[in-house]
Amino acid sequence: MRVGLVCPYAWDTPGGVAAHVNDLRTALMQLGHEAVILAPAEDEDALPDFVTNGGKPISISSNGSVAKINFGPGPAARARRWVRDSDLDILHVHEPAGPTLSLLSIWVSEGPVVATWHSSLVSSRRDIAAWSPIIRSGMEKIRARIAVSEYARRSLVEYTGGDAILIPNGVDCSAYAGDEPLPGRARGSNTLMFLGRIDEPRKGLPILLAALPLVARAVPDVNVLIAGPGDVEQVRAGLDPEIADRVEFLGLVSELDKARALHSSDIYVAPNTGGESFGIILLESMAAGTPVVASDIEAFQRVLAEGRAGVTFRNGDPADLATQLIELLGDPQRRARLRTEGAVRAEEFDWSSVARRVLAVYQSVRQGGEKVEADFSRQFWGRLPLRRGGGSGDAEETEA
Repeated sequence: MRVGLVCPYAWDTPGGVAAHVNDLRTALMQLGHEAVILAPAEDEDALPDFVTNGGKPISISSNGSVAKINFGPGPAARARRWVRDSDLDILHVHEPAGPTLSLLSIWVSEGPVVATWHSSLVSSRRDIAAWSPIIRSGMEKIRARIAVSEYARRSLVEYTGGDAILIPNGVDCSAYAGDEPLPGRARGSNTLMFLGRIDEPRKGLPILLAALPLVARAVPDVNVLIAGPGDVEQVRAGLDPEIADRVEFLGLVSELDKARALHSSDIYVAPNTGGESFGIILLESMAAGTPVVASDIEAFQRVLAEGRAGVTFRNGDPADLATQLIELLGDPQRRARLRTEGAVRAEEFDWSSVARRVLAVYQSVRQGGEKVEADFSRQFWGRLPLRRGGGSGDAEETEA
């Protein structure tokens, strides 16, 4: 089978959707299928040979973040040429509910279309209403819908109609299975880790930095690795002098160094305040054997299996975060148990399993004339009650 994957966000800007699309392509190839990608890009010359440039993106603000997307006649012409020349059996677009390259690709496609929703769109209701006639014209051509989380599925139902098959984000557990740390570092040194855009408030770095002085008074040698893009000097200038020498900024890290940083850390901290529909970095941490302490937003609770595979703290509460970190740093037996439970949980989301579920959707679409209806399996999600509102159901374009 030959699959065309469309990523609406700039390929050369780190992001969770782009990472998902890239990993899905790799997994499909490993299963014996072909896959090519269409995505916007700033630098066409830097693209791998399996990615076609869908045109230069522009930056738009969305949910406290910046998404780089494109739309219009130029991208539409590129999408038409790519679809025409790629000889696709399936077109699989991502995040189609908006004016993006994904929607353009649906319009120009004459073959079967599958779509994946990654985000819950609460913060974009006004935009969805404004674009609804245009979006609806694309939705009618989609033969199967996939949602990576219950939040994405719920917003899809509420704002675009229909339903979706729940297939979660995947993680390549093998990429995190080693134990090689960063040079000069090793586990056992009371090291915490954070990864995310450091100047994006909803990623929660200020909450971790506010908790750190409290942790340092109880654990004198605690230190933090901070990875991700952003204005390091601005963050460094605002550090409490009590913790300034405990914080190391790694900047934007490669996938290999991300794994090494996780192997260098005793706890991964996810203090995100909202806007997350999943939490792939939690799975990566668990696959690396790094226990997780995360805010109690619903998406994270689901990934952490309601506390079985990780620890949660009250969202936005530095004092509670400090309490959880102090207790976990002082309890090596509990950390060992969480490493075991986390590894088991991460394996449930390994791409070897997730890609087969996606492939089954493709095969159903090719074999049947009717639209593929949603299954309501909750094998990945447990039975957490869903609360209306409250922060974890916003639109997202994020690396984690």
